[in-house]
Amino acid sequence: MGSLAGKLLVAMPGIGDPRFERSVILMCVHNAEQAMGVIVNKPKDELTVGDVLEHLGIPLAGPAPLDMVLDGGPVRQERGFVVHSPEFAAGEATQPVSANLSLTTSRDVLEAMAGPSPPQRYTLALGCSSWGAGQLEAELRGNAWLVVECDDAIVFDADHARKWERAIRRLGVEPSQLIGETGRA
Repeated sequence: MGSLAGKLLVAMPGIGDPRFERSVILMCVHNAEQAMGVIVNKPKDELTVGDVLEHLGIPLAGPAPLDMVLDGGPVRQERGFVVHSPEFAAGEATQPVSANLSLTTSRDVLEAMAGPSPPQRYTLALGCSSWGAGQLEAELRGNAWLVVECDDAIVFDADHARKWERAIRRLGVEPSQLIGETGRA
């Protein structure tokens, strides 16, 4: 299996872990040692990017961004992960995810988001989803996830409630036709 970095993982119905039910995860890292991604369709209740910037004492160049902060996954919930368009970079703190997407975890990107020249597109998540060596591959063999080509609109738009269905439809499948159990012979 090649790297899944830059692809979307879409949780199958009945995944068995409520933290990932109906999740769409942008895969940011995938190699033989590890896999890491950010859930892009689960906003944190009533927490905006402006709230986070204010909490961190980052001065705003204009109105506070009203974009919702996402729950990126159960790992490192206190840490921010910003997926953004590639024209912004903060040296080694920025990692390319695909030709259209980058990931930055340093304060530099938050300061840019508050300034006069933010990344053209961005989303902020607290926490990430990660797997150890071989763990994600085992989950894929167990039919816990669908792998979908990335769509920047799914990553960046604010229609979080429909992202799961939209991602599945990219495979040419109607979400209502999926079942959460596999057959046994």
